[in-house]
Amino acid sequence: MMNPFSRNLFILGQVGLALLLITDLSAQEKDQPNIIYLMLDEWGYFESGHMGHKVLLTPNIDQFAGEGMRFNNAMAGAPVCGPTRCTLLTGLHSGHTSMRVNNGFAPIRKEEPTLASMLKNQGYATGGFGKWGIGGRGTSGVPEKHGFDHFFGYYDQVHAHTFYPQYLIHNSEEVPLEGNPGTTFYDGETHAQDEIFNQSVQFIKRNKDKPFFCYLPWTPPHGLWGIDADDPSWHLFKNKTWTAGQKTEDDAKVYAAFLHMVDRQVGEILTLLKQLKIDDTTVFFLSGDNGGQDYFKDDEHPHGFFGPNLNPLTGERFRAGKGSLYEGGLKVPFLVRWPGKIKADSNSDHLLYFPDVMPTLAALTHSDCPKTDGVSFLPSLLGRGRQQQHKYFYWEYLGQTAVRMNQWKAYKGRKGDWELYDLSKDTEEKGNLALVELPMLSRLIECAKVAHEPADPGEIYSRTLIEKDRRQAPH
Repeated sequence: MMNPFSRNLFILGQVGLALLLITDLSAQEKDQPNIIYLMLDEWGYFESGHMGHKVLLTPNIDQFAGEGMRFNNAMAGAPVCGPTRCTLLTGLHSGHTSMRVNNGFAPIRKEEPTLASMLKNQGYATGGFGKWGIGGRGTSGVPEKHGFDHFFGYYDQVHAHTFYPQYLIHNSEEVPLEGNPGTTFYDGETHAQDEIFNQSVQFIKRNKDKPFFCYLPWTPPHGLWGIDADDPSWHLFKNKTWTAGQKTEDDAKVYAAFLHMVDRQVGEILTLLKQLKIDDTTVFFLSGDNGGQDYFKDDEHPHGFFGPNLNPLTGERFRAGKGSLYEGGLKVPFLVRWPGKIKADSNSDHLLYFPDVMPTLAALTHSDCPKTDGVSFLPSLLGRGRQQQHKYFYWEYLGQTAVRMNQWKAYKGRKGDWELYDLSKDTEEKGNLALVELPMLSRLIECAKVAHEPADPGEIYSRTLIEKDRRQAPH
């Protein structure tokens, strides 16, 4: 039988052990921040107010940038929708990915690890809302088989060409959208982005008390452009008198309204995080998916009506745009916000690309990271520790190849010889140094040979489902 002194020591010991367990659990919870990754489709590098744009209205994105970190040298994983999503979600560069085409439905392989499966194994609730793009219905690449508890939106990119489809998809099942006949791109009662946004918000609310990964590959501002007549963002632009052809002018107005619409929704998510008291435990990534496209260009607007790759302050332009492995097809806006952890209103010149996201999130959450081609940029993000650098960066797409090492970039198109640019002095890629810097060019060409492996694609099980979804976009 214990004497009173021994009993008190025992009780104190048990209390101390309990406090240690509570402290350990609290530390573990702090190491499991919520993660939101929002990717806007074709959002150009200069298409926001904080980058000096004079026409497009992005007050919430501008505030987001002021409260977080902007990476000045962030590069997409590929210059088009599907392949760039593949590099982001698998952590592999485009010389190693299983899906390298942009036909809308091509899948990754069965059981390939993704950001979602990595985080799900770490106890995260996982949800995706928007445009999937790496496996249509009836293929090995559907999201619910790759770590997502829920995915709602478009699986096939062609399906995503209309904002008024008859249905969207939830975990491979059709969800009808009321009042949408599916006969034109622009007519219907239910706007797909509204439904995708609402589901995004509901997922955050449902999972506010546990760690969650909310992946938001939203389709706007990508066309074809259709918006509800009563949308408040449309009312900001519908009466603008811009000089362009009538159809071009109308589409440009909707494009501007689209960007303001998603900016408005970004603001609503930020407000929600504060209301749910999870703002300081949520790290929020915001990026484009690939380089901008020079939509609505004419003689007066040779770089596109909104100049997504044109620096409004200096007049310099990234060469080419979406679909190209020149800078204009790869340079993307990339912002990260985490109150109390990431320094507000800060900039980083660290050079990164989409394969780096998986190892960064693995380091952030203490997850077991699958083999990737990426390098964690968590030291740059948090401003502490030694930042590892890439030996080189690699891209390939439709007969194009590009390799970058520090400021040097080699490019080879579908035809012609290798080109070489010093991006520290030539951001517009105008001065080909291939004949001047032969040793550097040879070094980069050798990297390209090592980086490329033949693709090992996923499987297609049902062409019927694929074709059904593609017919949702009127041809």
